[in-house]
Amino acid sequence: MTMLEMSAEALAVVQGGHDMRIRAEAWLGGELLTADIPVSDGGEERDRSLAVPESVRLTVPRVDRGTSWEPVAPDHPLAAYGQLLRIDYGVDVASHTEWINRGWFLITESETTGDTVTVQADGLLQLVDEAKLSAPFQPAAGDTLASVAQDLVEPALTVVVSSLVDRPVPQGIQWDTDRMGALREVLNSWPADARVTEDGYLSIEPLVDSGTPVLELTDGVGGTVIRWQGSTSRDGAFNAVVAQGEDSAGAQVQGVAYDRNGASPFRVGGPFSPLTVPYPYYSPLLNTVAECRAAAETTLKRLRRRAFRKLGVTMVPHPGLLPGDMITVTGAGLTGTLAVIETMSLPYSPGEMSLTVRVLDG
Repeated sequence: MTMLEMSAEALAVVQGGHDMRIRAEAWLGGELLTADIPVSDGGEERDRSLAVPESVRLTVPRVDRGTSWEPVAPDHPLAAYGQLLRIDYGVDVASHTEWINRGWFLITESETTGDTVTVQADGLLQLVDEAKLSAPFQPAAGDTLASVAQDLVEPALTVVVSSLVDRPVPQGIQWDTDRMGALREVLNSWPADARVTEDGYLSIEPLVDSGTPVLELTDGVGGTVIRWQGSTSRDGAFNAVVAQGEDSAGAQVQGVAYDRNGASPFRVGGPFSPLTVPYPYYSPLLNTVAECRAAAETTLKRLRRRAFRKLGVTMVPHPGLLPGDMITVTGAGLTGTLAVIETMSLPYSPGEMSLTVRVLDG
């Protein structure tokens, strides 16, 4: 992951206190309904461990400058009948405002209370998650992992596959009702990760925990506060993944991935357990030992998103950051330590931004 595109000038501004603006557009069926929703408050939450990682909450006055924002008609900009929000975060730079696109969101609920309309919107994968299969889905002859992913997702979102080797899927596989579950099985078996881009595409790409840090955070600098989160759990704390499938003759194939990261508190041979604690994973999409091993490695990485050494960060809002971005952290006893953003909360009115980051090498 790399953070959202920003100019060097804007990056310099957001490191300290800055004036911010929110621009919210509403679209329906590809047509712009309004380009100027009067947002008075709200915020954005992202958690990449969730099936639908993004959610947005907006507070809007019921009447503003003579315009009613109460969603009383199906085609109202704030109604929940397919209306999409495009959110831009504005940073005042010198004599102009630089706009950073935070993405597209599906309105799922709007409620009027007194003089206020509260709008809840979720990431575009909500369209896939809520669209259960109306009939059993079976891949056709000649289908590949990429074509199956496209069949499951499009036309809700356009699928873009990058830096992955496609391969055929075996015949006879069937998914009955859970469209999102089918997509996740395809991703796990590839192995791959998926994210909705700020332009509204579903990008399917390798799952990696590496890259160039996009930001250096230091405790106490610019109001940044870094502290360890005071909770731990053995939930999800496996130190191995056993992935199984079947070859073309119906024989079982298997691959195992072990947590051998010397910095991991769950590592094999470490104090977590004197025994191997495996997480089982099975998919009929896995047909070779190599595919099983790759799926096991990817599943282990996903498990670490839930069971990890957590740092909580409070800082001045930075509209370029996203979950999955690599940062370095100096504070809480760490010095220049590599970490990855797992969750974030970005306010849409003056306030502090909060991150939960996972320590990778400390």
